[in-house]
Amino acid sequence: NMDPVVCAEIGDDKKYTQTKESTNCPYYNEVTNLPWNDDFLMIRRRSGTLVGSFKLDVGTVYSHPEHQFFHKWALLSDPDDITAGCKGYIKCDIAVVGKGDNIKTPHKATETDEDDIEGNLLLPEGVPTERQWARYYVKIYRAEGLPKMNTSIMANVKKAFIGENKDLVDPYVQILFAGQRGKTSIQKSSYEPIWNEQIVFTEMFPPLCKRMKVQIRDSDKVNDVALGTHFIDLRKIANDGDKGFLPTLGPAWVNMYGSTRSYTIMDEHQDLNEGLGEGVSFRARLLVSLGVEILDTSSPEIMSSTEVQVEGVPNISEVGLTHLSSQCNLTKLLIVFIYATGKVEEFFLFGAFLEATMIDRKIGDKPISFEVTIEESELIQGSSDEEEGDDNDLVSVSSTPPMKPVITDRNYFHLPYFERKPCIYIKSWWQDQRRRLYNANIMDNIADKLVSQSITLIPIKNVISQQAKTIRTQVKKNTVRDKIKLVQNFLQKLRFLADEPQHSIPDIYIWMISNNKRIAYARVPSKDILYSGVDEETGKDCGKVKTIFFKLPGKKGFGAAGWTVQAKTEIYLWLGLNRQRKDFLSGLPNGFEENKMLKGPGSQSAPPISLTYMMKQIFQLRVHMYQARSLFAADNSGLSDPFARVFFSTHSQVTEVLNETLCPTWDQLMVYDNIELFGEVGELRDDPPIIVIEIYDQDTVGKAEFMGRTFAKPITKMADEHYGPPRFPPQLEYYQIYRGNCTAGEMLAAFELLQIGPHGKADLPPIDSPTDMDRGPILPVPLGIRPVLSKYRIEVLFWGLRDLKRVNLVAVDRPRVDIECAGKGVQSSLIQNYKKNPNFGTLVKMFEVDLPENELLHPPLNIRVVDCRAFGRYTLVGNHAVTTLRKFIYRAADKHANNWNTQGTHTYMHTHAHIHTHTNEHTPRCDEKGGKKKKRKKGGDEVEEEEFDESMLDWWCKYFASIETLMEVRPSGKMVYPKELEKEFDNFEDWLHTFNLFRGKAGDDDDQNMADEDRIIGKFKGSLCMYKVPVSDEMQREMGFDSNMGMFQNIPTNDPINVLVRVYIIRATDLHPADINGKADPYIAIKLGKSDIKDKDNYISKQLNPIFGKSFDIEATFPIDSTLTVSVYDWDLVGTDDLIGETKLDLENRYYSKHRAICGIPSKYAIHGYNVWRDPLKPTQILAKLCKEGKLDGPHYGPGGRVKVANRVFMGPTEIEDENGTKQTDEHLALTVLKHWEDIPRVGCKLIPEHVETRPLLNPDKPGIEQGRIEMWVDMFPKDMPAPGPAIDISPRKPKKFELRVIIWNTDEVILEDDDIFTGEKSSDIFVRGWLKGQQEDKQDTDVHYHSLTGEGLFNWRFIYPFDYLQAEEKIVISKKESMFAWDETEYKIPARLNLQVWDADHFSADDFLGAIELDLNRFPRGGKTAKQCSIDMVLNEQDIPMVSIFKQRRIKGWWPFLGKVEAELQLMTAEEAEKNPVGEGRNEPEPLEKPNRPDTAFLWFLMPFKAIKNLICNQYFWLTVKLVVALLLVLILGLFIYSMPGYMAKKLMGV
Repeated sequence: NMDPVVCAEIGDDKKYTQTKESTNCPYYNEVTNLPWNDDFLMIRRRSGTLVGSFKLDVGTVYSHPEHQFFHKWALLSDPDDITAGCKGYIKCDIAVVGKGDNIKTPHKATETDEDDIEGNLLLPEGVPTERQWARYYVKIYRAEGLPKMNTSIMANVKKAFIGENKDLVDPYVQILFAGQRGKTSIQKSSYEPIWNEQIVFTEMFPPLCKRMKVQIRDSDKVNDVALGTHFIDLRKIANDGDKGFLPTLGPAWVNMYGSTRSYTIMDEHQDLNEGLGEGVSFRARLLVSLGVEILDTSSPEIMSSTEVQVEGVPNISEVGLTHLSSQCNLTKLLIVFIYATGKVEEFFLFGAFLEATMIDRKIGDKPISFEVTIEESELIQGSSDEEEGDDNDLVSVSSTPPMKPVITDRNYFHLPYFERKPCIYIKSWWQDQRRRLYNANIMDNIADKLVSQSITLIPIKNVISQQAKTIRTQVKKNTVRDKIKLVQNFLQKLRFLADEPQHSIPDIYIWMISNNKRIAYARVPSKDILYSGVDEETGKDCGKVKTIFFKLPGKKGFGAAGWTVQAKTEIYLWLGLNRQRKDFLSGLPNGFEENKMLKGPGSQSAPPISLTYMMKQIFQLRVHMYQARSLFAADNSGLSDPFARVFFSTHSQVTEVLNETLCPTWDQLMVYDNIELFGEVGELRDDPPIIVIEIYDQDTVGKAEFMGRTFAKPITKMADEHYGPPRFPPQLEYYQIYRGNCTAGEMLAAFELLQIGPHGKADLPPIDSPTDMDRGPILPVPLGIRPVLSKYRIEVLFWGLRDLKRVNLVAVDRPRVDIECAGKGVQSSLIQNYKKNPNFGTLVKMFEVDLPENELLHPPLNIRVVDCRAFGRYTLVGNHAVTTLRKFIYRAADKHANNWNTQGTHTYMHTHAHIHTHTNEHTPRCDEKGGKKKKRKKGGDEVEEEEFDESMLDWWCKYFASIETLMEVRPSGKMVYPKELEKEFDNFEDWLHTFNLFRGKAGDDDDQNMADEDRIIGKFKGSLCMYKVPVSDEMQREMGFDSNMGMFQNIPTNDPINVLVRVYIIRATDLHPADINGKADPYIAIKLGKSDIKDKDNYISKQLNPIFGKSFDIEATFPIDSTLTVSVYDWDLVGTDDLIGETKLDLENRYYSKHRAICGIPSKYAIHGYNVWRDPLKPTQILAKLCKEGKLDGPHYGPGGRVKVANRVFMGPTEIEDENGTKQTDEHLALTVLKHWEDIPRVGCKLIPEHVETRPLLNPDKPGIEQGRIEMWVDMFPKDMPAPGPAIDISPRKPKKFELRVIIWNTDEVILEDDDIFTGEKSSDIFVRGWLKGQQEDKQDTDVHYHSLTGEGLFNWRFIYPFDYLQAEEKIVISKKESMFAWDETEYKIPARLNLQVWDADHFSADDFLGAIELDLNRFPRGGKTAKQCSIDMVLNEQDIPMVSIFKQRRIKGWWPFLGKVEAELQLMTAEEAEKNPVGEGRNEPEPLEKPNRPDTAFLWFLMPFKAIKNLICNQYFWLTVKLVVALLLVLILGLFIYSMPGYMAKKLMGV
């Protein structure tokens, strides 16, 4: 076994889990938090020896639904050995949480649930479960257009020392992919480097890292610098469809963008070169290709390592063609290269600046020019026009002539172009990849038509057309929402396809230059202005006048500085082949003359350097500014002094300033006379210039502060058109105001552009101003445009003020509320002492006001709270703007809709709703009644019976049943809400609303919502009701009870009331770690008014999912004590305790709600037991009270279990059991009515059931990020009612002590590991080891069965394991200190699993592991009766094998497989039973087991030497022995021959 530990790694941050000892299946249940700004996550399995790793993009997690993967299995693989396959799995939850994001925490399934690993792999949608290893070949050929990296001074110094002026750049290419880094070689001193190298990555396919980062970097001894960055999105160069292909790119040029090309030692825009932010200039282009090859890991030729490799590749093929042309004694050699990337073509870019306005005055009054670049290094000077064959050199003109700006107003300049419009034109050569861009434009056109709801599909895309037609034909009334979502996905796919990753033409940059400094820029994608002869292929802005706003480069463009417009231009752009530029001026407004740079016969085909317009139209613009709402709070008071500045062409006007409001009603007409626009009448009518409206806050000191901006187009009327319906007069419309990327309110306005005809202004329609308004020079909005008004009455319920903070360091003492709407309003009564009673003395006041009949045009209602201080001073405390009054408009009930309420009666049967879920046979269940309960297996056969006692049921049984930890939901189950209770019931604002009061300046950008919470200075509680006057008779009758209360009848008084608040805290989940060890020591703190309870002594050590099981009783007085704060703190031995998170509950709204949130209604009435009725009022009393308050008829109880309430008849049981037997009662009937109270007409609403709510824990220091969740509920009991019973006991269940006795009888067919060198036989010295999971230190071993020749082992050995067990959760509870330095013990809950292993004992080396089995004590296969009936299928096919639980069947004996077979007997006893019947471990007393009768073969070899020698000679070394004997005989014969040969020869010679 190993000692595994998991490491989660993002960038340089690493977090480790605890090390689990001696297990291959560790159980962690730990939370790891990693703050990150990287885009890569790696999960490793072990810090010492790497077992396996798993990698994915953090962006992949964030793009997944709800930004998380829940209960998914990550497949581990070894990056150093790709042929090894799967190395294991890790079950984990991964969530990426930003500000405002909430982690979805579904209730945990039981540990006994079977995990479908293959079906729950940690993979995004669309990625196959079986991924293969692949090689990613990135070929780097060459680069062009690198920016100059030296200055003239550095060049001269280098020339003086070296003697030559080499390029001061040493480029190389670096590629980052899936956590791996590859680099090419460094090309010394080259602005056009050639590498011809390929970088090879080895990674799984499809990869979970979607982007590849390609950088050109300059090598430096001190610090390498990025020259440009490009991201390759693998999804855009691959297709996973039926006709799909692997990621494939190029060879193609990729363009890199970044900072400006001018070299500076300290580049302020260096981050742009790293790929952070939008590039402001072309930096370089790189010739690259990418291919993917799927590997066959079974092939022996495959290298198993995943290290990045760099290899050389041959140069890309290129063929040169030479074309020679000469005319008019001028010879030009044009070399056209035909690359593999496409034929090089000559392109022509033309631009005309028709208007330049809204130039920021901060720039200064120096002359301003505009420069257009497509790539500075490729500007071509001196190329001739092929098509026309001119002799004159065509010099590219890339910038407009400098022009001194003219003041528009106090904020902006404009350039006085008037009739003369400057032009630019550039000629350059690029690889012809127009077909790719044409396809992208076709996709864009389809998407634009889909958005504009005019799906006129293009025949060229018949596949997409067919899909769209299919969607269109399937739209029905009940499927509209699904089809809209489908169309949105379809649109998203079109936009994705339209983004072409492979094109050669860089984007166009337009720079505004003043005093030789680049001030602001605009970027135009080249495909948007690309020309084609087919309309659908042409870019959307090609040959059109486009409004372009300039912005600051780099970091300057972020924040408040980036919100201001640097310049606004009306520009015409055209890009196409040089030979296609016949009609490049056709899209311009007509009525101009061309001004050429050169005069003469050859100038006809030359593009103009400027245009002079001879045709202009005179207009009058009428701007009808009515009102705005929900504007940005720009002052410290939480209000603003807004005014609007409206720009049109070179004209600007402002509205009046309205002080201290976020919802100004200007009601102002602004007239712009003598506006000159150039072009034909028809063009201006269909596409007039845009209007820019900016909202500012007027400050008495300093410059007005920008609050937001919006755009509009006027409705244009020509002189020969009639001013009348349907186009005129224009209708008021809402325009969304934006401040940066955030919305900053809405503006209600109308705009009309009227042409002044030959008779002058006399032909213009008159302005019909209201006769009852006299505002001096300010014109009000005319009658035909301003909304039609009706008289409304607004009733205001003043209830009270809550949680008011200090204002100017002084506490609020005598507050008052002012209500204002459309210039009218009402004041509340004065609260004399806010600390003693923050409620108002007079509840209802009303006022009448004229409001538009159209409800959408209703102005906002302003709520202001002022503090009345000494000497007649009034201080603004806070304000709130009710932007929409629609939900407060009283609407009489529809009589026809309620006819069914009185036509006869409706009967409701008493039923219990059962929630059916998948059930597992092994799961313990809680039943309502004692008695027998049968358990069935799949075939329906009855296998066993269980006996349940009523005493076994408690509150936790009901709780677990409700959250499906126990799989069968009972009638008495609780409702567990996965979120706050108030979110389920509309914040309990059925009649009492809470309005947050704001003070202080609003936040900016992404922090706006978070800053709004910091701006809350208190709350106003009340309500509104508005209706037209005079009122109807029905409303008169409703107000007849108490005319002073208006429509607010039957509401309770707001006098102080004493309440007993009982808070139940069940548990917390997924707490944020607060200690270094990744854990926390949480405890509960509760604060309500002056009561502050800290349960510090009962902290739970080292837990992130603590079970508290506590209830707290607090006496409170409403309204003073109305906010309950429940906090979870981390206990620390030294220093102050840390706040983990807190949640706040508004108890007052709950108490007064018609949903009756004071005490949940149980689903069953009981008078004893764990489900006892806890409300002080019985169901009959509650029903009678509700009927009385709602003035309903009833309740009337009748025979046969019937009750009648308001023409509704309900049926239910009438018997109840108590200690004395069965008796009759009406409580069940009343409870049935309460559970269906929402069906009661007029006053019915859903009553809150018995419940548990799940609330998020938030920390003020980490705004918007959830720190965990807490499960709880609150009961409230008025002190003037009968006292409630004792609190329900929800204390955590104490684990029960058990003792597991395991007897290892025998083993069989165990693997024979050793070879006996003397006997030659296969054998093993077998012993069995066992332990309970989590208790590795309590491992127990049998004795050793030596020299088993058949795998059979005889033991008769007993293991004894005492443990604590929670039966409801099916977990073993272990309490132990994590280390010798730990202060206290940590409690762990671990699944109840028995591990049995078989080992081969060795004397001089480590023991050999042979096999193992892990038995889940709650659900494991029944053992075989004999060894033959035991097979490995018992483990592999568990669904076909009967399963048993040791906790139900207390004694089990059988055979189980573990690479062999073991016969064991398991017996479970409670601690009391074990104490009465003690046994000894092993074969010890008491009740010793018999010593096994092991055969002789089990003894050592030296006890039987003759048998060993016989086996050695006759069996194992037989042929070797024969050979040795033969060899010895031959040696003996040879020796005898040599010995006797001399004597024999002497005899022969001597003749003896």
